[in-house]
Amino acid sequence: MAETPTLAATLPFSAADLERAERFARERFVHEGEDPQVVLAEGTARRMALDDALAEIAAGREYPSVRWRQDYSLLLGLERLLSQDEPKLADGTVLSAHQVDALSGTLVALTAELQSRRQLAERETTGSAPDGGDQGRLQPAIDDGGEAAPVAAASGDAGEGDEEFLEADEEPIDWDEEEASGEGARDEEDPGAARRFWFEHATGAGKTVAALGFVDASRTGGVLILTHRRNLVDQFLGELRDRGYGERIRPPRLQPDPDPPADGPVTVETYQWFVRNAGRISDAYTVVICDEAHTALGEKTSEAIRNWVGPVFIGMTATGALIARHVTDLFPTQTSRFDLAQAARRGVIAPLRAIRIPPGPGVRSIAKVPLRRGEVDQDFDQEELAALLDQQPFNFAIADLYKSRFRGMPGVIYAAGVKHAHHVAEALRAVGVRAVAVSGETPKRELARILASYERCEIDVLVNAQLLAEGWNSPKATVCMHLAPTASRRVYQQRVGRVTRKHPQKEAGIVVDFVHPATRNDDPVVTLHSLLDRDVYRGGAIVVGPVRRARGRRIRVEKRVVPVTADPERRAQVFERELWRIAVEHLPWGEQQAWAMLAGARVSQANWRRAKAMLHFDRTGELRRLFLINCLRRNRNTQLRLKALQEIGALRDPEAFDEAVEIVGSWSREERREGVRVLLQILADRPLGRREQAARWLWHLAEYSREVHEQYATQRWPEAKRLLGLLVNSSGTAHARNARKLVQAAQGQDRRLQAALLAAATAHTPEAQQTLDRARMQLARKPQAIARELLRNFPKGKRRRAQRKRRRGAGEQQTAPVAGSEAVSVESTNGGAEGEQSASENTGTSAVDVRPEDVVPGVGESPAGASQESANAKAGEGAAEAA
Repeated sequence: MAETPTLAATLPFSAADLERAERFARERFVHEGEDPQVVLAEGTARRMALDDALAEIAAGREYPSVRWRQDYSLLLGLERLLSQDEPKLADGTVLSAHQVDALSGTLVALTAELQSRRQLAERETTGSAPDGGDQGRLQPAIDDGGEAAPVAAASGDAGEGDEEFLEADEEPIDWDEEEASGEGARDEEDPGAARRFWFEHATGAGKTVAALGFVDASRTGGVLILTHRRNLVDQFLGELRDRGYGERIRPPRLQPDPDPPADGPVTVETYQWFVRNAGRISDAYTVVICDEAHTALGEKTSEAIRNWVGPVFIGMTATGALIARHVTDLFPTQTSRFDLAQAARRGVIAPLRAIRIPPGPGVRSIAKVPLRRGEVDQDFDQEELAALLDQQPFNFAIADLYKSRFRGMPGVIYAAGVKHAHHVAEALRAVGVRAVAVSGETPKRELARILASYERCEIDVLVNAQLLAEGWNSPKATVCMHLAPTASRRVYQQRVGRVTRKHPQKEAGIVVDFVHPATRNDDPVVTLHSLLDRDVYRGGAIVVGPVRRARGRRIRVEKRVVPVTADPERRAQVFERELWRIAVEHLPWGEQQAWAMLAGARVSQANWRRAKAMLHFDRTGELRRLFLINCLRRNRNTQLRLKALQEIGALRDPEAFDEAVEIVGSWSREERREGVRVLLQILADRPLGRREQAARWLWHLAEYSREVHEQYATQRWPEAKRLLGLLVNSSGTAHARNARKLVQAAQGQDRRLQAALLAAATAHTPEAQQTLDRARMQLARKPQAIARELLRNFPKGKRRRAQRKRRRGAGEQQTAPVAGSEAVSVESTNGGAEGEQSASENTGTSAVDVRPEDVVPGVGESPAGASQESANAKAGEGAAEAA
C-alpha cells in the first residue's frame, strides 16, 4: 500500500504499518472512498483493531490471537461487506435489504459494545498503555498449565462421531420445573450478555442467507452454527457448499487450544451436542450463530451459552416476540426485525389468504381442552385434543372439504397426534386425494423418499402432527390446514411458515383455520388474524401481502366481512367503515342489535334493499323492528321514514306500531301529516292489535292531524266552527259544558263528520277530556271504519288530482248526461248537509280524492252515466236526513 503524505502526516503509523496489519488481519482497515483520518481516528473501533494488530505483530505473532479475533474479526468483516454497493456472498448472491439490516445492526451494536468496554476499562485501569493493546478485553480463565480452562463441566461423555438422528420427542427437554423454580437463585452477573445479539426474520425470508453473511465476514475467527435438529444440520451444510464456503467446513473441534490457528473453520451442530460438550469446545470459534434461537431458552442450553464468555453469539428466529419467555432473556440486544407482515408486504414471501371453517357440533367443545405448559410456552393437551378430534365422520368431512375446495393444490395438514394423522390420510385417500401421513416414527429413508415424492408432485397432501412444523421447506406447499388448533403463537407461525415461500405456480399461501368466522383475536385458539392482529375477516381474501388483481387465484373470495378484533374501539371503527359489508348473522346478539340500529339511522335509497336482505336470517323479527324504528327516529330521509312506516305495518307488531305512532308525533308538521296518513291507511286496511289499542292509536293520529279534520268539519257544517270556538275559548265548568254540547251535536251527524268533530276538539280540563274520550271510544267500536273516515279528510296528492282532472275531462267529452247530473247534484244538495255523504256512498267514489278547499257543504257527485232523476232523488234524501 503506497504511503500518502496525508496518512504519514496525521496518523502515528505509516502506510507500511497499515499494509502489514491488513495482511496480518486478512481484512482492510481503510476501504475505497473512505478518509483515513476519519475511520482511523483515535477512539474508533477500527483504530483499536489496528493498534492491537500492530501490538501483536510487534510481539512476534504470525496470526491474530484468540482475543483479537473475538473482538475484531467479525467487526472488520462486516465493515468490508457493508462497504460494497451491493453486499454479496462468495457465490455472488446479493443480500436483500432486510438481510443487510441484520448485518448492519449487528455491526452497530458490536461497535458500541467494544467502545463502551474500552472506555470502562480506561476509567478502571490506571497507567494504561497508550496503544491500548490489551485494554478492555474479556480475559478467559487460565489454568496452571497456561491453557484456557473449561468454562463449564461436560454434561455427558459423548464425543465426536456419536451423534445420531434425534426425533422430535427424543430431543432434550429444555424446560425443567425444578430448575425453573430455582431460577432466582442463579447468579445475576452475566459478563457475556453484552456480546449476545439477535435478529428476527420471518420464515421464508432468508435467515440462512443472512447467517452466511456472518460466515463471510469472519475470515480469521471460526463460526459455530447451532440448530435444534439433525436434518437442519444437513440443510446448513448444503447451503454452505452451494454458496461457496464448502472449503471452510470442519469437523467439531473439542480439544481446548490456547492458540488455535486462524483458518476460520465453520462447523454446524445441534444444541444437544453443544450441551453435552460444554467446556470442551475449542476457542477457535469466535462467532456462534444460534438458529431458531427460541429453542435455546431452556435452562441447560441457556446456562451453557452464558458460561461461554468470549465469542459473539448471534441468535436468529422467526418467533422471538411471540413466546412467553422472550428471546431477550438470553440475547439482550435486538439488531433487526423483519416480521411476517413486513416480509409479505415487501414481496419477500408469498401473500397469505385465510379461510375459516366452522367445526362440527362435537368439535365446538375444544374450549374445554386444558392448556399444558410446554418447553417455552403453553398449548392444548395433545392427548385430549386427539380424543376430541379423531372421529371418523369428522375425518371424512375434512377429506371431502379438501377434495372439493383444494383439489390439486399441494398442502400440509397438521393433525392431533400420529394416529389422527394416519386416519386423516386414509380418509383423504378414500376420496381420491393422494395423501401420506408422516411422523417421528417414519424411518429416515422412508421420510426422505416421501418428501422427494412430494416435491415431484406425486403426493398432494402431507399429514403430520408436528414433524413438519420446523426444519422442512417446500416452496410448492400452498395449503396449510390447522386441523388440530393450537394455543401457541410460536407453533402457529412455524406452521404457517411452511407455505410462505414463493413459487412460480403459487399465487398465495392459503391458511385454513377450523374456527367460527366470528372468532375474536383474544380466543385461546390462535388464528392468522390474531397472529397478525387484523381487524376483520373476509373469507378467502389476502390477509397480509400485496393485493394484485392478476390471474392465479384459485379460491373464491367472499364479499362480506366479520369484525374479529377484540378491541371495542377498533370494532366500532369497523362498524363505521364496513357497515354495509358486515355479515350480520355471524355477530353476537348485542352487536346484531347495534348494527340494526346504526343501519336504520344511515340507510339510504340506494342500499335499502341490501339492508333488508342482510337481515334475512332474523326469524324473530326483533332486528328488523329495531332497524325500522331507528329509521323512523334518526334517519333524515323523509321518503325512507314513510317507507319504514309501511314496513312496520307489514310486521303486524302492536308494540312496534305503538312506538311508531309515538315517533310520528315528534316529526315536523308536513312530515307528521304524511306519516299519519300512512298509519291510518294501515289501520284501515286490516285489523291490528286489540280494539282498545287501535282506538287509542286512531285518536292519537287524529290529534296529530287536527287541522285537517277541523278544516273539513267547518267547511262541511258551519255550526262546527261555533261549537269548536266555544270549546276552545271557555274554561272551568263552562268548558266541560261546551264539551258535552259538542258531543251531543256530533251524535246527530253522520259518522265522518262526527269523527272529524271529535278529532278537532281540544279539552283543557280533566272533566272535558273524559267527556271527549268516552265519545271517541264509543264511536271507535269499529276502528277500521273510523280510520277510513278520518283518512278521507286528507287532501289528495298533486299527481292524483291531475289524473282526476284528466279522467273528468275525458268523461265530459264522451258523455253528455254526466254534466247535467253534476249540475242537478250541486243544486239539490245545497239544501242538505248529507248530500255529499250519500252521493259518495252510492257512487263508490272515495272522499280522500276530494280537496277540502274545493269541497262545498252539501255538494256530492253522481257517477258518470247515472240519470238525472237518480241524482235528484239521492240529493233529496240527504237533505231530508240533514233537516
